[in-house]
Amino acid sequence: MSLLFSIWTVVVFVLFCGIVVWAWSSRRKEDFAAAARMALEPDDDERNPKDG
Repeated sequence: MSLLFSIWTVVVFVLFCGIVVWAWSSRRKEDFAAAARMALEPDDDERNPKDG
């Protein structure tokens, strides 16, 4: 049973390292910057108000 827990720990650690590398990669920088700005941008309804 301890072998199973050891394997599971290694698998989760490798998955965690993969997510960290993905999140900090320079290719994702612009996507994350756009997502960060999204909360500050007006909604589509506010850009083009409807008459009526």
